[in-house]
Amino acid sequence: MASFVDRVVLHVSGGAGGHGCVSVKREKFKPLGGPDGGNGGDGGDVILRVDGQTTTLLDYHHAPHRHAGNGGPGMGDWRAGKTGETLVLSVPEGTVVKSKDGKVLADLVGMGSEYVAAAGGQGGLGNSSLSSQKRKAPGFALLGTPGDERDIVLELKSIADIALVGFPSAGKSSLIAAMSAARPKIADYPFTTLIPNLGVVQAGDVRFTVADVPGLIEGASEGKGLGHHFLRHVERCAALVHVLDCAALEADRDPLSDLDVIEAELEKYEVDMSYAGADGDVVPLNQRPRLVALNKVDVPDGRDMAEFVRPELEKRGYRVFEVSAASHEGLRELGFAMAAIVAEARKAVETAPPRIAAPVVRPRSVNAKGGFTIRREERNLEPLFRVLGEKPVRWVQQTDFTNDEAVGYLADRLAKLGVEDQLFKAGAKPGDAVVIGEGDGVVFDWEPTMIGGAELLAASPRGSDIRIEEFSRPTRTEKREDHQKRKDARAAARAELEAERKAGIWTESVNYKHTRPTVSDDD
Repeated sequence: MASFVDRVVLHVSGGAGGHGCVSVKREKFKPLGGPDGGNGGDGGDVILRVDGQTTTLLDYHHAPHRHAGNGGPGMGDWRAGKTGETLVLSVPEGTVVKSKDGKVLADLVGMGSEYVAAAGGQGGLGNSSLSSQKRKAPGFALLGTPGDERDIVLELKSIADIALVGFPSAGKSSLIAAMSAARPKIADYPFTTLIPNLGVVQAGDVRFTVADVPGLIEGASEGKGLGHHFLRHVERCAALVHVLDCAALEADRDPLSDLDVIEAELEKYEVDMSYAGADGDVVPLNQRPRLVALNKVDVPDGRDMAEFVRPELEKRGYRVFEVSAASHEGLRELGFAMAAIVAEARKAVETAPPRIAAPVVRPRSVNAKGGFTIRREERNLEPLFRVLGEKPVRWVQQTDFTNDEAVGYLADRLAKLGVEDQLFKAGAKPGDAVVIGEGDGVVFDWEPTMIGGAELLAASPRGSDIRIEEFSRPTRTEKREDHQKRKDARAAARAELEAERKAGIWTESVNYKHTRPTVSDDD
């Protein structure tokens, strides 16, 4: 079984940020020395880095789930939590990173090239970092946010200048072995080559790499054979060489029909935008420079077939070379022709002016300053207002909803951002449901009359907020009922005392106003 994997789906997640610490400095003769809770550490990132020692994506095929280190929690005495360990994943040069829907995220070409696949979460602030003139001793800290979690697709596209294409057993691997120091597996049965082979060829002053695409047959672009797995390795090549078998034993095959089949498959293959030239455009495979190598001319039947089809190929506009991997006939001329195409392609890349995208001027949205948007929805025939934006969502993740003071701090942040004003403009009314974030999110019953400001916290102990306490303003009817209940309670108490007086327990009426007797001088 081949140990070569050139496409994997990788599940990556950054480390979660550590929670901030709630602590108060306590020393001798100084029981309340102020907040000293440290910040939580940031979570580690997942980074893809090109490594020359890595040639396949096999490791990620067997272990597709990768997670970076979590950040440590903050501690007292202003001690911050440790930063999560960054996870570096080595990938081969030429790896293209895509999203699940096929969008190209990064094209990793060049040793040391990096791409942050999943960023780590942010560490939460401790109560020492949250203290201010109005909030001198916060009784809460911010929670760490979770790291990014996503599924990405890694596709390996070989870095080669020339691609050899052709039917199985056409002699592509033999040509690479004869022209370079590569030693691929060679046999006389179809689909011997199961992985793309690379070889370095020196022709004069030009050094270039040659790759073969295994298993191209009719219908390869539709999933037949093996070619549909490896056509992506041709996308970076400057030119293609058709290797035609002139000594094929099959009666229904000949070099011209083989060429037509391969050209049709190349035309059907759609090259994506993961590799583009200096001008930002991608040249289709069937429009790139192409050479034809009539292989196996060392066999008598092969030479006769090459002489028969060569005029037709030259009539079509191809440069034709009669070669033999066994006797090395014609390989020098073919190598120099390849080198000329590669040199011209490299020169075009160096001299082409860089493509600069024209700036696009877009009007700023109404809520661009605040960094959030409000969307009106309906749930169970009731209005629902959804607040979307990086800051509100992150602030909700940082809030400890078991701490009233932390909830009040969140309310102050949202009010300062302008969420309450925008809810008014969107038509929200007191008691309407407000959701922050996508999906279920965090649901609030909106109360716009809540008093804001940290200056009110002095009236409540640490960890609490008087604004969060359950309070409802009584209606006029409720006030009348409460007043009547108090009157009835007082009347019942007087009646009970009067009954006790008549029974002899008391000597005076409850309605008698006791006045202290005046003492005369005569007494």
